[in-house]
Amino acid sequence: VHTTDFPGNYPGYEDAWDQRRFEEAFRVDIIREEEGALEFDMVGIDAAIANAFRRILLAEVPTMAVEKVFVYNNTSIVQDEILAHRLGLIPIRADPRLFEYRNQGDEEGTEIDTLQFQLKIKCSRNPQAAKESSDPNELYFNHKVYSKHMTWVPLGNQTDLFPDADFRPVHDDILIALLRPGQEIDVLMHCVKGIGKDHAKFSPVATASYRLLPDITLLQPIEDEAAEMLQKCFSPGVIEIQNIKGKKVARVANARLDTFSREVFRHEGLKNLVRLARVRNHYIFSVESTGILPPDVLVSEAIKILMGKCQRFLNELDSVPME
Repeated sequence: VHTTDFPGNYPGYEDAWDQRRFEEAFRVDIIREEEGALEFDMVGIDAAIANAFRRILLAEVPTMAVEKVFVYNNTSIVQDEILAHRLGLIPIRADPRLFEYRNQGDEEGTEIDTLQFQLKIKCSRNPQAAKESSDPNELYFNHKVYSKHMTWVPLGNQTDLFPDADFRPVHDDILIALLRPGQEIDVLMHCVKGIGKDHAKFSPVATASYRLLPDITLLQPIEDEAAEMLQKCFSPGVIEIQNIKGKKVARVANARLDTFSREVFRHEGLKNLVRLARVRNHYIFSVESTGILPPDVLVSEAIKILMGKCQRFLNELDSVPME
């Protein structure tokens, strides 16, 4: 990926790349960290490295997910194939670093490469329900099958290997199926270690994206009505209006919040007063975890994988005989 190919040279924009060409050394700044979400800046890298990092987060950081479903009984209206597909997409709270990859062709899992879950539930009528009631929640027991009904069944000596483990679905309220009296589901699931490149169910992130840091410059003072119009052209918080000597004067408060709508270029009186650019080596990353691993751990694992790729490439270069 060439730096000049990166989407930043749109009509109406100038490029802040020339002014800040890798003037800053590489650094990572944590901007916002919440439960399941992380926003951070990577400064001083090329677009190719930023995109590689994003792709690794999406497709190469391993997780545990349901791979095999053994259906012993399924009298619900959900077909076996659909039921297995739904179970496979339920995120499992299990640290993949504790397990090995299962070898291809292995039918039976072992304690080092497989987690086993059971889902066994049957719907029945509530004999104490009011006769005039039409609410399924009153009429039936277990008519909604949730992920909380999945229970971990230790394989081999997993009880000793993981004495404090709490292997379970990340969310307890994921609806799997609806049942009516007499219908039941009895399945056994094998969770294995995998990566998103093989199947999306192994992807550890809900979203992993980046954007360039906006750079907004006011080329001359913008006052009064023009300042108010300029403020409306940008996202809330980008432009601030100050009262200076009785005049309303616009200033850039937080360019980071800008979404590059280019609304300002619709106004003849403003489009030549503002320069919009992007800082070409400053990337704003947003990572939202599915809950399997915290986002800071995912970022750390992605960096390790990227470093491993670089090391393998260097080793291959060293192994090539020089002519």
